[in-house]
Amino acid sequence: MSAPLDQQTMRLIHGEEGHPFAYLGPHLQEGTGKTRSVIRALFPEAASVNVLFDNEKAQSHPMKTMTSDGLFALECAVDARKVGYRFQVVKQNGERHERRDPYAFDPVLSEYDLHLFGEGKLYKAYDKLGAQVCQHQGVQGVSFAVWAPNAKRVSVVGDFNEWDGRRHLMESRGGCGLWELFIPELQEGEVYKYEIRSQNGDAPFLKADPYATAAELRPKTASVIRTTTRYQWQDHEWMERRGKQNPLATPYSIYEVHLASWRRVPEEESRWMTYGELAETLIPYVKEMGFTHIELMPVTEHPFDGSWGYQSTGYFAPTSRFGSPEDFMAFIDACHQANLGVLMDWAPAHFPDDPHGLAWFDGTHLYDHEDPRLGYHPEWKSRIFNYGRTEVKTFLINSALMWFDRYHIDGLRVDAVASMLYLDYARKSGEWMPNRFGGNENLEAVEFLKELNVMVHQEHPGSVMIAEESTAWAGVSRPTYAGGLGFTFKWNMGWMHDTLEYFSMDPVHRKYYQNKVTFGLMYAFTENFVLVLSHDEVVHGKKALLDKMPGDNWQRMANLRALYGHMWGHPGKKMLFMGCEIGQWWEWNHDDSLQWHLLEYAPHQGLQRYVADLNRLYQSEPSLYEVDFDWQGFEWIDLHDSDHSTLTYIRYAREQKELVVCACNFTPVPRLQYRMGVPQAGMYRELLNSDAEIYGGSNMGNAGAVEAEPTPYHNQPYSLLVTLPPLSVVFFKPV
Repeated sequence: MSAPLDQQTMRLIHGEEGHPFAYLGPHLQEGTGKTRSVIRALFPEAASVNVLFDNEKAQSHPMKTMTSDGLFALECAVDARKVGYRFQVVKQNGERHERRDPYAFDPVLSEYDLHLFGEGKLYKAYDKLGAQVCQHQGVQGVSFAVWAPNAKRVSVVGDFNEWDGRRHLMESRGGCGLWELFIPELQEGEVYKYEIRSQNGDAPFLKADPYATAAELRPKTASVIRTTTRYQWQDHEWMERRGKQNPLATPYSIYEVHLASWRRVPEEESRWMTYGELAETLIPYVKEMGFTHIELMPVTEHPFDGSWGYQSTGYFAPTSRFGSPEDFMAFIDACHQANLGVLMDWAPAHFPDDPHGLAWFDGTHLYDHEDPRLGYHPEWKSRIFNYGRTEVKTFLINSALMWFDRYHIDGLRVDAVASMLYLDYARKSGEWMPNRFGGNENLEAVEFLKELNVMVHQEHPGSVMIAEESTAWAGVSRPTYAGGLGFTFKWNMGWMHDTLEYFSMDPVHRKYYQNKVTFGLMYAFTENFVLVLSHDEVVHGKKALLDKMPGDNWQRMANLRALYGHMWGHPGKKMLFMGCEIGQWWEWNHDDSLQWHLLEYAPHQGLQRYVADLNRLYQSEPSLYEVDFDWQGFEWIDLHDSDHSTLTYIRYAREQKELVVCACNFTPVPRLQYRMGVPQAGMYRELLNSDAEIYGGSNMGNAGAVEAEPTPYHNQPYSLLVTLPPLSVVFFKPV
């Protein structure tokens, strides 16, 4: 009759042990007077197990069966902690395999790593946590580490161990809540999850790795072991130049892209393009169109296509929809070599409650708040991060830093910042909890955003952080030392709403709403603004931009060209969503390609050519980008001519002698012999005219140039008599 099993053995057999190293692996036997040790192993699937020592050529040592549940032991006359060995396992079905003992290896995480993690200062946690392909104690393998402080037990499971949570129990590293295990000789490309047993004793459940560098393609949800350190970057010139740039005085004309629907492959069942195919097609197109940056809607891994990436489950993994992490690196590298910056949308405001994701990760509300007034997002039916928890801040800040460090991203556009800043965002009375001062500000989120922005700008000079923030919160794009949140730029949502409302009106009514296109200058320099016409404005019944415009088809095109001309002339960086440059008629559909067939028609060709020429003009004229955030870069000529629905203004470069004049006519009535004041004498060349025939216009204009007259007007010493074509914007520059 076998001896009764002790509690530790029972916990091991039943997969409940949090300190497997205390029993499994090699252990020195004390009090024998000789060097002796015992090796213990758990192989539930094994019929027999032998030990092969590295210092012996062929001799094998059979292990003794301790229990019928697969616990084996071997007593040996050597210190097995110092002598390498392998297990030779014979399964119940007769299959054989060899493997090294993971419990013969020391921890990978140092005590200092644990200390930094506990303090929230482990800013390269992405090099420590997750699945790290590495060499440890002379053996190649994979080191796993995960934060699950309230778990009773955590295991690594995958195809390599038949998803059996008893086979690779992780070691608890104490009060910091980290669990780790080095699995020797495990190969890159293996899929895995963590099997977690919570303290309440329920059945174990599976979770994807929060720090995973790759994931399976949906609907599969396992993490994938991938290294991201082998790629040989070729963008050294770009990175060096970026580090010396001042983004505020640099042209930013951003093309916003949803990779899955920019262009599909119709010959192959409308499949997505790969990162490699996008590098060959998207990059040349964006270059041809004259944009300076591509902004990618979230490519962080996400399970549901319809979330567009904003409900992320993989904050460290580029989506597998289009290829591997190295494929994504190659795409960004190709962008940089083509002199294109890459911005990426990033969503730290909330996360989905998919069962394999962060929600209820270790059986508790680990990443979010338990109280739904703080932890549940009523607008997006998702979970809100607990920004006051050190380890959660570490997770999010590490995610941001990783995209800059490993993937050479040039900037992050932080989604839904307003929902982070306000505790009562999208909530009714009684559905939210005030802060400790009784206010509605989320003080923990504010501190998180400040720390995030300081770290990014400190570690990656020349990179940008862009806030999608739709309220009047002060100082979003002001430095933290001046009381701001520390973002580089902020989306100008007010300008966008007012401008689209104005241009959607019949021109006959516009004279009554002149303030819609002038009010933005009242606050234009309170933040570092990006003028945006984003994906949000062409979905959910809002209609495509061209379809918002009033009038017949010719007037709609002319209105849209005038809108773009005013946008590019107005202070602020620029962002345009894909498809808007070709005059897409339909709302954007994430399941289909853009309406590229429209380019068979001259009006759409003309609009596309106009946007490309606008971008080229923008980059060639420092007046249009050098002083975007100060009154020194802008001067009204006349903002009061509402009867004619015209606007005239000047943009100045850093050297104020260099300037561009922008003249807008927002009615279909040509303005002939229209006088406007200018600050300098001489000839003014017509740089760009949205009414040119090549753009689909009526080809009215100023014969290329017009001479300034010594007639003071609009508080300027000189004036021009110009023709303002119908529904047009014309740019002039003194020669």
